[in-house]
Amino acid sequence: MNGASREALAAARERLDALTDSTSVDAARLADELAAVTALLDREVSLRRVLTDPAQAGEAKAELVQRLLGAQVGGETADLVAGMVRSRWSQSRDLVDALEVLASTADLTAAQQNGTLDNVEDELFRFGRIVASSTELRAALTDRKATASAKSELLRSLLGGRAAPATERLVTRLVTAPRGRSLEAGLESLSKLAADRRDRMVAVVTSAVPLSDVQKQRLGAVLAKLYGRQMHLNLDVDPEVVGGIRVQVGDEVINGSLADRIADAERRLAS
Repeated sequence: MNGASREALAAARERLDALTDSTSVDAARLADELAAVTALLDREVSLRRVLTDPAQAGEAKAELVQRLLGAQVGGETADLVAGMVRSRWSQSRDLVDALEVLASTADLTAAQQNGTLDNVEDELFRFGRIVASSTELRAALTDRKATASAKSELLRSLLGGRAAPATERLVTRLVTAPRGRSLEAGLESLSKLAADRRDRMVAVVTSAVPLSDVQKQRLGAVLAKLYGRQMHLNLDVDPEVVGGIRVQVGDEVINGSLADRIADAERRLAS
């Protein structure tokens, strides 16, 4: 993707992260529903064009999504897709590609939440090597004459009970709906998404009052430098944190005033 589509995807991923940072959201269910919307828009070309038509008002497209999907998927999924169609897309197909990325990311988030993300990354890699070493298996999984149910059953016999649920879901979706990609390219893409997800850290930031955009940017940049990894800020407001801030990254908790902590962090980085 490039141009407007890249920006639209980045914004959608931020909204997905915000959703799945909440423990009340079932990331695996969200992944299944996003995958279903992906299949719908991949199949319905005219609908996809309407939802990405720059001549149509974004709010009108969002309302259409709510009417079409409101009774079929959960509110979080409908809202997420509605937000996506408000954005501008360079090509109509980019919207479908972005939805597929979000579906896979949601499944990887579910794996991260239940502590199996490292296993998923390893299993995707090993499955790719197994496919590369077996021409018969690759032929069976890429046979255009074979039904999706037959391929699903084959994968269930190979992965069921032997791999993490997220791995089985990701590989099954890739094999049954390749959308023009080779199996190898699809597995490589999934492996990259898993690696990117593993490198992401979450900082839970609690402050007495909402942080300004400048404060959030400075804090995120400092934390990223301190921990050497991309940092997502999960923000919360608690009036009892009088004049200060509390930051939790994993098991580590940082307390203190915002200005003092940022100044201290910057001094540490400079030394």
